[in-house]
Amino acid sequence: MARAVAVANQKGGVAKTTTVHSLGYALVERGRRVLMVDLDPQACLTFSTGIDPEGLERSLHDVFVRKTKVADVRRRVDSVDGLDVAPATIDLAGSEVHLLTRTGREYALARALEAVADDYDVILIDCPPSLGVLTINGLTAAQEVLIPLQCEALSHRGVGQLLETIEDVRTFANEGLRVRGVIATMYDDRTRHGRSVLQSVRERYRLEVLEPPVRKSIRFAEAPEAGRCIIQHAPGSAGARAYQDLAAGLEGVWFP
Repeated sequence: MARAVAVANQKGGVAKTTTVHSLGYALVERGRRVLMVDLDPQACLTFSTGIDPEGLERSLHDVFVRKTKVADVRRRVDSVDGLDVAPATIDLAGSEVHLLTRTGREYALARALEAVADDYDVILIDCPPSLGVLTINGLTAAQEVLIPLQCEALSHRGVGQLLETIEDVRTFANEGLRVRGVIATMYDDRTRHGRSVLQSVRERYRLEVLEPPVRKSIRFAEAPEAGRCIIQHAPGSAGARAYQDLAAGLEGVWFP
């Protein structure tokens, strides 16, 4: 049975998609089978794996609206054995409206993933930059949450709002949901501000900040255009090593 992990932060541009793709690839390097779930109608994860969202006949939209099986929409990523993606298209925006009319709407993703849970060791869910019904589906389907955090004040402010939503999901849909920790992204340890934001997150929210931080690099902007993650695109870079180290640490916790 796969460990399901939601990667969430309602602020956009904090490297949620980069984190899902890079951790997914790094875990496959370590021999794990991984499914990445693209819950964002912008389909950035789908695009970053080299799949054209506009060319897809079926996506997660069909899972939510037409009850298509996840096994029938998932795609192998760049011929990487053990790494699959359940892709998104812009139609997911319509799925959100559809789900709002359904009873038990917050459980739609969890139920859909049950049929493929034994095919994987880890399911990584890329939540959209909002606290709407798609993100709630991601949190309800997950056992744990990872929070990518750009070390600036506005991103920090959003953590409190996300934690309130997580607490609501615990109360009404997923009692066992827990926050595994914060991943510091686009980090610049030369600035006092970045260090103070991380310290504030530790003290105010009592969240674990996972090591190592992921530092800023132009390599992260280049990788999606190539349809690859940072580890494939720039394997010797500091960013690639950071995600490989994060994956090793998480694997040690998830599979002791």
